[in-house]
Order: sequence, then C-alpha cells, then structure tokens
Amino acid sequence: MKPVLGVSVYPDIETPEEIREYLKKASSCGFTRVFSSMFTVEGTKEEVLSYFKALDDCAHEYGMAVSLDVNPQCFQLIGASAEDISVFHEIGCDIIRMDMSFPPEKELLLLNNPYGIQIEFNASMKSPEEALALCEAGVPAGRILYCHNFYPQRYTGFKWNKFLSVNAGLAKTGSRIGAFVSSHAPGTHGVWGAHHGLPTVERLRDLPIDLQARIMLATGNVTDILIGNAFASEVEMRSLQKILEKKVMDEESVFAKMMRAMGVETDFNAIPQHQMKVIFDENATETERSVVLDFFPHADVGDSSEWMWRSRGPRFIYRKKSIPARKYDPAYFEPGDVVMVNDNYKSYTGEVQIVRQRMENDGERNYIGKIAPGEEILLDLIRDGEAIVFTE
Repeated sequence: MKPVLGVSVYPDIETPEEIREYLKKASSCGFTRVFSSMFTVEGTKEEVLSYFKALDDCAHEYGMAVSLDVNPQCFQLIGASAEDISVFHEIGCDIIRMDMSFPPEKELLLLNNPYGIQIEFNASMKSPEEALALCEAGVPAGRILYCHNFYPQRYTGFKWNKFLSVNAGLAKTGSRIGAFVSSHAPGTHGVWGAHHGLPTVERLRDLPIDLQARIMLATGNVTDILIGNAFASEVEMRSLQKILEKKVMDEESVFAKMMRAMGVETDFNAIPQHQMKVIFDENATETERSVVLDFFPHADVGDSSEWMWRSRGPRFIYRKKSIPARKYDPAYFEPGDVVMVNDNYKSYTGEVQIVRQRMENDGERNYIGKIAPGEEILLDLIRDGEAIVFTE
C-alpha cells in the first residue's frame, strides 16, 4: 500500500485561521489526512458540530480527508448511533475513528453504513482476532481502517514489541494501519495539555520526526503516518514528504545493462525502499561518496554474515575501476561504520558494507563514515532484498 501522511488539529485550541494556514501548508507538502479529537471538545451538540463542519469543509478545500476521533459517549452527545450516523455525513466527515467501540454486532452496522464513511478502529485496543472476524463477516473492502493511540505523558507510550506483534496480526486483514509521530517544533500542543509530543511508541518519542516515520514504515505494516501534535514546522513536514520519494534506476546505467545482459528480469524500481542517513568521514573520496549516494539499488540479498549488511551491486562496476586503499588507524571497525571494499580485494572492489559486529580492519576496506545516531534500528527492520537509499 502507498503510504500517506497526515496532521492533527484541535479546533477547540486553535483559531480557524491557524487551522487553515496549517492545512494549506500541510497539503503543499503532500499530506492528505487530517486527524482531530471530537470527544475531547466541550460544548453543546450544536457547538461541537459547528466546530467540526468548519474543519471538514476547510480540509476538503485542500484535498484532505478528515478522521474524527469519537467514542460511544460522543455519539450520544451529537445524536448519533451505530444504526444512524447521518450527522457525520451532514458535517462532511470522511472517517470515524472509534477510540472506544461498540459490541461487534453494532460495529457491523457502522461498517455497512449507507454513506461510504470509513470506520477506523483503535489499533492499540483491537485484537487481530476481532479484526479478522469483522473481515469474515463480509464488510466491504476498504471500509475498515486501524489507527493506534497517541500518548501525551512521557513514558506511557506503546510497547515496541507489542506494536510490532499487533500490527503483524492486523496486517493479515489487508487494512491500512496508522500510527502517530511527534513534532519537535517549539510550542507544540494537543489534547489534555500535551507538551511532551504525541507519539504512539514511547521509544520513538524523542527521535527526529523523519526517523520516527522511517522506522514505522520499515516495520512493513504501518501505512499511515500522522503527526500527533500541532503545529509541526514546514521543515519537519518536508522531511516526511521526502521519505515518500522513490529513487528510480537509470535503465541506461552500467549496472542496469549488466543485469539485463545476465538475464536478470527483476524490476528494481518496484522493491521497497528505505532511506538511511550517513555521516561521511572527511577523508571519503568523491568516488566513494558517489557509490554510496548515487548507486541504486543498494540491497542485501540475504546470505550475508552476522558481521555486516552487504550491498554487492556496486562491485559489478567498480571491480573494473579503482577504489584505492586508504589508511585507517583503528584496528577494528565498530557497529554502524560504513565501509567499502578497496583495491586490496579486487574482485569485490566497490562493495558497500555496514558493520553489525566489531570487525577487524584488515586493510581490505576503506572507512567511509557511519550511519547517523538512531538509524541502527533500521538494520533490524529492513528485510533481505529491500533497498536502502543513503542520504547525507
């Protein structure tokens, strides 16, 4: 599934003008989803509906779909029920997110609503068994979505291993799965006085926003990345937009021609791509930097040792060229180091490797740099045959 990006807004905290400007900016950065919490807004039925109709109308002007977070008590306040969600249709809601849900028989009524409104269940609370049961009940394809909670309090976010296991189960339904990342822009806000960010997973809370998202996407099951707190900066939104950009192989490149000559029919542009940041050593040459940054695809085919992640593709080009050996004093390469086989092992010259375990420096590899702090988790998530696109 193609990933989508979303932002969160809070009409009871922000002015209509602030929301409009934020959605305009988000839309220009490729964001297509808007999340907002309906059940946390105080007021009469008329006031609440007025808030969110204005939000829906504004979002639609910028081509964005709106997901409203609700629960059964909120349904009661605005005069909705599992049997009748016409009020959501009237205000232009695209997605109803059930923070707390109804019994299964009423969930089926919601899912089979006549308006085509998608129903998004709380992925942090819904078991994979319950999700599969809904699918088996004949719900229209694409009507069911899942989205995790966000967590304002520091140290209360979702467990990493449980996040992985729950998503693996939910993915069997073929539904989209959303999760929240945190902006680190000054003065962000959200529900319940949030000031520590609003992520889904606790261990990701303080990481750069693009790394949070790249980790989420590298798990293979998260499809929708939502910024939980507002207002994220344009720089942060652009960094997320960049993640969705895909590198395309030059079909006239030496490597492409060589693969065709060898009868390899793989569509390299179709394999999953993951971006990884590299801090280059000051002694890395322009040729070495070009191999790391420009070659595509860098991928480990799966039979590497536990000492390294290994991209063999460049050696098909550079074993006929030259990567001169360069002195590197430390006796060992350390985990996270990026190295390249040099002319001292000519058959493998140009091969790019990321060190996983401490490895002897035998003079056959040049030290290129190291992956940026926090990026090492990606090596545990990226699967064999998937591409890494290195950025500086």
